[in-house]
Amino acid sequence: MKVARLLLMTMAVVSPLCSADSLEQDAVLKQLHLPPGFRISIFADNVPNARSLALGDKGVVYVGTQQGNVYAVQDKDGDGVAEQRYLLAQQLYMPNGVAYKDGSLYVAEVNRISRFDNIGERLANPPKPVVVFDKFPSDKHHGWKYLRFGPDGKLYTAVGAPCNICDPDQEIYGSLLRLNADGSNMEILARGIRNTVGFDWEPRTGHLFFNDNGRDYLGDDVPPDELNEWSRQGEHFGFPYCHAGTIPDPQFAGDKQCAHSLPPVWKYKAHIAPLGMRFYTGTTFPDQYYKQLLVAQHGSWNRTQPQGYQVAMIKFSTGKPYTEQTFINGWLTAKGEVLGRPVDILQMPNGSLLISDDKLGVIYKVEYKK
Repeated sequence: MKVARLLLMTMAVVSPLCSADSLEQDAVLKQLHLPPGFRISIFADNVPNARSLALGDKGVVYVGTQQGNVYAVQDKDGDGVAEQRYLLAQQLYMPNGVAYKDGSLYVAEVNRISRFDNIGERLANPPKPVVVFDKFPSDKHHGWKYLRFGPDGKLYTAVGAPCNICDPDQEIYGSLLRLNADGSNMEILARGIRNTVGFDWEPRTGHLFFNDNGRDYLGDDVPPDELNEWSRQGEHFGFPYCHAGTIPDPQFAGDKQCAHSLPPVWKYKAHIAPLGMRFYTGTTFPDQYYKQLLVAQHGSWNRTQPQGYQVAMIKFSTGKPYTEQTFINGWLTAKGEVLGRPVDILQMPNGSLLISDDKLGVIYKVEYKK
């Protein structure tokens, strides 16, 4: 092991979460539509570019970004609103991914994973990070990472393709992988994955499901973004030769037909950019939400008329998805104005959900009240 050469604050910046932009936030909240009985509010603001979320001890929520900072927010008084924000690290290389286990915070940058030990006791004075793994490519394009601990106690992440569409010459590109918490035994689980920034384990079967963002510049509605299911090592999900199981790439398909790749188990609309996802296992939502998949659809950019900008629910039966419903929308107005962009979803112990928004720089809380 070696100490990471990270640029971080020797003393964390501790600040109360303010409401300087409360009028803008209130205006956005009024535009959001949820099913009857659900309520959405601001859990934490002043969290610029808030993206991936991880839950620590004592209700501390850790927040990764693409702008170099890592934050922690905490609801100390138990009123359902985080009143304290800590800047744990800054000037990192797109520290999008965060995961927490056994008192330590793991942070995934583009090229490495580092660990902050005993972080919950040192929020105001973070420890020096230790490098866990530093053998990832340093390409910025699709280099930001999602990070989760799996049921087996191992760290799961992915390495995106360093392009919109290309056939990378290194096996690690376009891959889903895992490694031990100490950085040892890194293994590639699957390939042919353009860019996944969200995955979770289906609670009935234990199978790993992951989102994949499809390529651009094939048209407004092609190819669909994907929800895939991983079951065994060595699987290939098509990129760059085949998209969504049935669409040969006009540039790279050649003799590598779609029959040689695994099709998605669910096809989203094109360019909606599905990111963070969680199977809901709480007990405070109505029964129809139990063990169903909630997906943050970040929103399109490569489309004449934008779409996405919502949280969707993918309904599962016997371990397989069968329909998609809107859970929260309104971040995209009828006039095409983008008010916010949901990124990640975190289930709290009390059954509520947190949703990050990297455009507004806030974390929402979603509750169900009869």
